[in-house]
This record gives sequence, C-alpha cells and structure tokens, in this order.
Amino acid sequence: MTHILVVANETAASRSLAELIEQRAKSGDVQVTVVAPVNQPRQGYVVYYDTRRAAARRRLDKTLDLLRAHGVNATGVVVECDPVSALRDAVDQLEPDEVIVSTHPQQQSGWLRRNAVEQMKRVAGELPFQHVVVDLDAESGDKNVLVVANQTVLGEPLLQKIRDRAAEGRASFLIISPQGDTEGSYEEAERRLLRAVQRLRGEGIDVHGQISHPDPHAAVLQTIEDERVDELIVSTLPGERSGWLRRNLLERLRTDTKLPVDHVEVDVPQEAYA
Repeated sequence: MTHILVVANETAASRSLAELIEQRAKSGDVQVTVVAPVNQPRQGYVVYYDTRRAAARRRLDKTLDLLRAHGVNATGVVVECDPVSALRDAVDQLEPDEVIVSTHPQQQSGWLRRNAVEQMKRVAGELPFQHVVVDLDAESGDKNVLVVANQTVLGEPLLQKIRDRAAEGRASFLIISPQGDTEGSYEEAERRLLRAVQRLRGEGIDVHGQISHPDPHAAVLQTIEDERVDELIVSTLPGERSGWLRRNLLERLRTDTKLPVDHVEVDVPQEAYA
C-alpha cells in the first residue's frame, strides 16, 4: 500500500485537491493522511476563540468525508505548528511514500510568500513531491473578509455591515482588534471582541476573532502575511475622534494591501459597551 501524505489547511476542502487524491488512488492501493497545520501566532498579541483550529478541523472533516465517500482510505489530523515543521514531524513519524502540498495561488498564499513550499520540498528529500495550487475563488466564490475594529467592534453599524456582507454571498469573517497601550486595554478589547463574535455566530455568520498588534496598519499586514484575505472592512470612530483616521489608515491600507477597503464609522461611546 502506498502512503500519501497531504499537507493543506485553507485549501484542504477544495474540489481540485480531492479530485487529485481520488485520481491518484485509482492507480493503486493507497492510504492517505491529511495534515492541516495551524500556524501559531508570531506575535504575543494574538488570542484565539476556537478559531483557526476549529475552522481547520471542519475543513479537514469535509475532505475526509469526501475522500471516504469515493472509497479512499483517508485519515487526518490538525496540528498547531507551521507547515514546514508539520511536514518534518509527519515524515519522521509516518514514513510516507510521497507528499502532496496544497496552497492558494501566489498572491493569496502566506506559505508561498514565506517560501514554505520550497522548504517543505527540501524536507521531503527524495520522496516524490507535488505542489497543488488551488483557486478557491474559481471553485466556490467564497471570500475571506478581514474586519479591523477595537472600540467600535460592538457598534450596530459595523455589525450590520457584516450582516449585509454575509447576505451578499458566501463569506467568512476574521475580526482583529488591535489592543490599546493603556492599562486594562487588552482585557477590554478581548471582552468586546468575544461578545461581537458570539453575537454574529449566534446569527449563523462564519466569524472568528483575535486580539492583534496595537498598530492597526501593522496588524493588517501581519494578518495578510498569514491568512488569505480578499477584502477589508475598517471600523472607526467618526472624524477627528478617530486616531486611525488622523493617521490616514484607510489610504495606507488601500495602498499597501491593494485590497478593497470598506469604511464604517460608529458614533457610539465606549461606555455603551459596558
């Protein structure tokens, strides 16, 4: 029996990857192990609410169900490490016969931007190695929307903007809340973010959240480095009340990310969220 090791996360549930594995299985008796790496935060500011790991688990389960329905002997695991380390550990422990790595296209893939695929190829050594590029937009039209908000994250205008965007078409949302630099700001940001995520999830919206770097510009660039992001929603206080607007955040993000940036102003005092 040939043991095929597949390394994939956001593209794990793609039709093109499943079809490739199924086609490979037709050529002989195979065992497939799918490893879904979930990157640990590179900064100390990030907090998860069952986010990436749970999402990776759902994608993995969908892939395994699809493969098994087509008669493929498949198992899988979610691991909390970078993809290179995940492959290295899997090769050492599972001794596969070949490796398939699946990523987004270059412009959307954090793995490719960090040169992780080439590093994985070196880790695989003499094992047959195949890199599969998956364009999820072409397959499903799903979009990943990055929402940036802190004091305004519970504001009704922002929540309604997310609801409206979800109603337009299939989309998942990641809300990042840059923590402030005053005492207690981390806890306050965490509390607001958790309430926003719980409220939207209660309405059936695919959303998760994390506390991020205090600088919203740096937070967005770090997130885009690690995640596939198709569009941005930035929520601020109005006008001069917003330090983010005074620092020209919106135009800087449009210039530096080359992504669509939607802006929502929330004129609600922070005390309203207590």
